[in-house]
Amino acid sequence: MIIQNKLLIFFIPLILGVISSFSLPPYNYFYFNFIIFSLFFIFYLSNYKKSKIISFCIGWVFGFGYFISSLYWLIHSLTFEEIFKPLIPFAIILIPLFLGSFYGLATLTCSLFKLSKKISSILIFSIIFGSVEYIRGSVLGGFPWNLIIFSLTEFLPMIQILSLLGTYSLNLIYISFLLIPSVVFLKYKKKDKFFIILSAFVLMISNYLYGFSIIKKDNFIENRNLNFSIKIIAPKTEINKYFQNFNSYELIEELIYLSSPNKFEKTVFIFPEGTFPSVYLDDLTQYSHLFSNNYFDEHIIILGVNRFKNNKTFNSLVVIDKDTNILNIYDKNKLVPFGEFVPFESFFNKFGLKKITQGYGSFSEGKERKIIEVNGINFLPLICYEIIYSGKLKQTKSDFDIILNISEDGWFGNSIGPYQHFSHLIFRSIEEGKNSIRSANNGISAFINYKGEIINKFKSTERGVIEFKSFKLIEKTFFSSQGNKIFFYFLLIYISLIFFLKNRENS
Repeated sequence: MIIQNKLLIFFIPLILGVISSFSLPPYNYFYFNFIIFSLFFIFYLSNYKKSKIISFCIGWVFGFGYFISSLYWLIHSLTFEEIFKPLIPFAIILIPLFLGSFYGLATLTCSLFKLSKKISSILIFSIIFGSVEYIRGSVLGGFPWNLIIFSLTEFLPMIQILSLLGTYSLNLIYISFLLIPSVVFLKYKKKDKFFIILSAFVLMISNYLYGFSIIKKDNFIENRNLNFSIKIIAPKTEINKYFQNFNSYELIEELIYLSSPNKFEKTVFIFPEGTFPSVYLDDLTQYSHLFSNNYFDEHIIILGVNRFKNNKTFNSLVVIDKDTNILNIYDKNKLVPFGEFVPFESFFNKFGLKKITQGYGSFSEGKERKIIEVNGINFLPLICYEIIYSGKLKQTKSDFDIILNISEDGWFGNSIGPYQHFSHLIFRSIEEGKNSIRSANNGISAFINYKGEIINKFKSTERGVIEFKSFKLIEKTFFSSQGNKIFFYFLLIYISLIFFLKNRENS
């Protein structure tokens, strides 16, 4: 597959990257990657020796195709205000170029090891790509969006092992398996090829059977029956209202009506981020009579709202009673660059640029992610973007019962973005072995169990209420106790295997 035409050297990986993106939610054509990654690997082996620049560009262009096809929806957030619309052509190109550079870094690094058509090269290629994916999820705040492993989101038996390994370790292993078809073209004895392919097949089947058994059996240690209801509200308030004059009273009345408060039923109501556009926490007292006239003493309301404190603005999750008295507050720890804060803000403000969300100044980061206790249930609060970080959910040793995620996905528009965002919560549920609640405005709202099974959900185009009164608890998962240290253990295993194979290949 040696290519002489320089245009084809860039065009082929571009097309492969675009096709690979269709393995991600909501399409989930995961089997594409068994062909795409093997072709990409063989193509790389055939052409990377031409120069370091070519080596870098092969990965860079592949990543560009992958991300421009899977992240095009990001530009929708730039359509709400005129100031951002001129940036759309730059954003749609520059963001994929930046993210693609991580894959360029991977292929450039691979070139240092003089890869060949030998089995050890598969492991070297896998370990470098897996490590770069980890780096992408960690540096500069991290953006672990659309890791290759997310192509298995809908195939729950294959990802139950997340509870042991975590996302990054499984992503590393998955990349290795995607390269197995290339073994047919590698320089190895037929019997060894057969052994490798058979071993890979046995491991995949074993993983599937393990996951299938987990899903089929109930391994819970406690069935928590509640003496109250939990209602997840999916209001679908149009995000355009952030930028328009509207009647706040009518909106709040509408949302209260949607929640269907019952005087005789003890209830926790969970509203999403962006519930009340342009209404800050201090403003809620203006509407306290609406809450007190419709909710009752046995009712608690959890909602997303912005708040001011000490000349700082926070994106917060707030727990209130029927009289809007504040019972608890969590301030978002992980903010979205340019969405919620502007890096080098003083510089960019000179050019009239600001964060994309409502208001001019940047939000401030919360100091800690604390457990929020409501009616004897411990919730781990995560606001929107915070669900994407594997192994970094907790900042406290205290255990929790339920992951509570509130979100505003209206910035994604009617695109594939909400599906990609939602997939992270499935992964977090399995990793942590916890049930998850998601209340999303203009996004997917759902109740997910510890196996990643969706018990109930509303699509981003639907509004309604999800109600439940019980959930199951399991023992703390291995990954939850060890975190991303497991990924580094696997790096050591891979390095050991590489040395073993190198010695065997040279003998």
